[in-house]
Amino acid sequence: MAEFFDLLGLAALSDAQVALVAAGVMVVLLLMGFPMMVPLMVGAMVLLFSKFSMLEPRMLVQQMIGGVEQSVLVAVPMFILAADIMIKGHTADRLLDLVSKFVGHVRGGLPVTTAVSCTLFGAVSGSTQATVVAMGKPLRPKLLEAGYTDRFSMALIINASDIALLIPPSIGMIIYGVASGTSVGELFIAGIGPGLMILVLFAVYCYIISVWKKIPPREASSWGERWLALRRASLAFGFPVIIIGGIYSGYFSPTEAASMSVAYALLLEMVIYREVKLSDLPGVALSTGMITAVVFILVAAGMGFSWIVSFAQIPDLLLGDVVANAADNPLMVLGLVAVAYFVGCMFVDPIVVILILTPIFAPAIQSAGLDPVHVGTIVVLQAAIGSATPPFGCDIFTAVAIFRRPYLDVIAGTPPFVFILLLSTVLLILFPQIALFLPQLMD
Repeated sequence: MAEFFDLLGLAALSDAQVALVAAGVMVVLLLMGFPMMVPLMVGAMVLLFSKFSMLEPRMLVQQMIGGVEQSVLVAVPMFILAADIMIKGHTADRLLDLVSKFVGHVRGGLPVTTAVSCTLFGAVSGSTQATVVAMGKPLRPKLLEAGYTDRFSMALIINASDIALLIPPSIGMIIYGVASGTSVGELFIAGIGPGLMILVLFAVYCYIISVWKKIPPREASSWGERWLALRRASLAFGFPVIIIGGIYSGYFSPTEAASMSVAYALLLEMVIYREVKLSDLPGVALSTGMITAVVFILVAAGMGFSWIVSFAQIPDLLLGDVVANAADNPLMVLGLVAVAYFVGCMFVDPIVVILILTPIFAPAIQSAGLDPVHVGTIVVLQAAIGSATPPFGCDIFTAVAIFRRPYLDVIAGTPPFVFILLLSTVLLILFPQIALFLPQLMD
């Protein structure tokens, strides 16, 4: 293999030129339709064999295997499994009914119900795509019936579902914690403040749209109906209690909390609600296995690529001046981090972007003396924005599949929500306490 790259003349190129060639090859492979893991591995091999032929190829494989051996990653399939169990059952319906009974009667109550329900389901599932599926199917017809446009309805569901990446349990937070060595438990808590801030901003926008469209409020539910809905949905709130309470009381690690969430989901849906049967579990497990395989392959490929990028000192090549000036201008570093992750997540899976860019920006972040938990919330917020932003946001394609609407129709209503999310990014950069208040309170 090294001889092949010698024939291409890549060994004679400078490090910067080889990095550009590797990036170009990766872009071409992406445009040709290859799965993301292929461009990552080919890019890593271009760097390895053209500039570091003295290294054994098995070292790259070792880095890939080591990337998925970290114990905290066991939490990822556990949270995915818990979400799949709840989607099969009726937890989402109970949460939706609860929110509808309490806020459905206010002006803009139905879209506010949508935003709150997506946030609550995200808090018990940790998956944006699971939230789009679970909340999108029942809520979109109701929004259309109430008089809201289809493009507003779909955009609201997609973007409100992305709050799941911030509200714990968050797979994005776990991946960033693995890539940066930051405490996953602290990241979980730090995501609550930004998530609630975005929810409030979405609710204000929904109210404005309802007034502008002159959509009347619905009839208020009685307190008896609200009490019944609260009783029916109350057990679902055991998920955040187990995850957050268990981690911060010292009873569980994040991985153990994920395992307990699966046990609790099974107890809820199979024993108490009796909505999931034993015969449903093989299908649920298969769905979880397929999603987990994709995530772990991406993590392995991303870790291998990140290792060779760091070994080639590409971060210094790209950000040498930034690192040198970081101590004098930490806001500039945060701005560059936000822009880089936002643009990257528009085109590539957020997991891959987090794994690739985190080691690149690590020297600048450390030199600027920035709080890694604060940076982590900014990074995961960009992943949330990218999940719902054209051209390749993963939640957009999920919505296309479940709503059976053309791609252009699905993305037509997203600009106002993207603007709100970008505004949230600016606020989070300028006011770190939005994210750090709760973790500091619990110290």
